[in-house]
Amino acid sequence: MSSPSWKKVLWQRQSYPDNFIPPESFLSTLRRNPNFTPYTYWPLVFLCCAITQHLGAVSIFLAVFVRLKERSLDARVLLWISVTCFMLGYLAWEFLNYSNPSHGPSNRSKAFKSSLLVFLALMGLAPVLRTLTAATSSDSIWALSACLFLLNTLLADYSCMKPGSHTQERLTSVLSMNAAMSSSIVLASRLPDDVSVFSLVLFAVQLFALFPMLRHRFWGISTTLQALVTLSISAASLILTISLSVSVATLAAGIYVAVTFLAPGVLVWAQKYKKHGDRGTSPSQD
Repeated sequence: MSSPSWKKVLWQRQSYPDNFIPPESFLSTLRRNPNFTPYTYWPLVFLCCAITQHLGAVSIFLAVFVRLKERSLDARVLLWISVTCFMLGYLAWEFLNYSNPSHGPSNRSKAFKSSLLVFLALMGLAPVLRTLTAATSSDSIWALSACLFLLNTLLADYSCMKPGSHTQERLTSVLSMNAAMSSSIVLASRLPDDVSVFSLVLFAVQLFALFPMLRHRFWGISTTLQALVTLSISAASLILTISLSVSVATLAAGIYVAVTFLAPGVLVWAQKYKKHGDRGTSPSQD
């Protein structure tokens, strides 16, 4: 005579132990990673453009520093380039505010006063910054600068911001900007004259403080725009670097390709090993 079937009730006395679970129903409703969304290749490529842009900005800064130190670049030319880039960036910011009123009206007088204050402060501090690390060896400066730029790259905010959204600035992005500015200042202290120091620090403010803000505003507007900005920054960094060192330029190009195209492909390939959305099975069925 077959035993009666098991029922999931407590009030009825059964011939099964209290902790009995039928093998066919054990973990039958378990789902692993039910909210898992598989990645696709090209959206990941566009997300990686922010990393490539940041690496290109660091490469551009280092190439400009080397040219100023070797006196192959006039500091006054760099100063005019910085002023022109600032005006173009400000016009782009105003255009984005006009096309997207959700960010609120911009205070032009406050922005002008802040920009003028930074300009005058850097001009006044240039003689002090030039002699800031006079008692420190160059090897220590190179090592400190490399560590600070590495910290800047690791802590930078590469997240995307949807149009019309307001996000609070993260602590890591503030630390990243401080690391980049500290590295820029210690490098500028090795330049030969005050004008070069002033021009390089002003250029660093635009690259590591203002450009990330504009990059966040560009995000979500157009993937074509992101691709063009990434291509422009990468090309500019390679053009500035290749005349200084072909091997360094080749290494930089390889890093750009690996970050932008190879890393997303590896992630898409590796996600097939991730368990997602399937029902669990009992040990007896495995």
